[in-house]
Formats: sequence, C-alpha cells, structure tokens
Amino acid sequence: MHVFEVLADPVRRRILELLGPKEMASGEVVEAIGAEFGITQAAVSQHLKVLRESGFATVRAEAQRRLYSVDVTGLQAVDAWIGRFRTFWEPKLDALATEIARGKRERRNAPVIKRGGKRA
Repeated sequence: MHVFEVLADPVRRRILELLGPKEMASGEVVEAIGAEFGITQAAVSQHLKVLRESGFATVRAEAQRRLYSVDVTGLQAVDAWIGRFRTFWEPKLDALATEIARGKRERRNAPVIKRGGKRA
C-alpha cells in the first residue's frame, strides 16, 4: 500500500494523531477510535495492522498489553515525497518571514504617539 493510500483513511490518520504525543495500549486506541468512529475492535485492529505493515506504527509487548507508537519510517517517506515540492513554497515563506521581521523592526523603531480623548 502506498503511503498516501494509508493516510487517505481518516481512521488511520486519527490513530496516528492519538499516537503522536505518547505510546498507547491497543485497548486505549480501540476505545478512543471506537467511540469516535463507531467501529469495532476488529476494525481498529485491522487499521493498526495496516499502520504497522506500512511503517507508520510500531508495537511492543508489555506483559499482556500491546503498546503502539508512531514509527517515523512512514512519515519520512511522506516527507521525502513532499520534499520534491518544497521549492514551490520555501522562497515564499522566506520572503514572508523577511516582511514580518521588517514590520516588527519598523514598529519597534517608530515613535510613540499619544492619543488624546476619552476611553469608553
């Protein structure tokens, strides 16, 4: 399965979002995804399997629990593909950063003008 086919599924994207900050037990993932998407434990397990086999998630056993976490391998493949297109937006983002810095500098160096009048 191509990396973008894996990420095309909203359930798998959500699982990755859940796993991003911390490792989670499979039961925790099943509970969260089941409540959010209304799918069964078997369906969530199938999504976890796809994520594992495609390099987006890793699993390790701890006693009777299976703990899942994000595997950077799949994300690196996405980053490599997107990297071919960075030349389209990086110069624009660099120019934007320059303009923001220029505006901050101008505001910082501008004289302070006191305004008269009453406040409501």
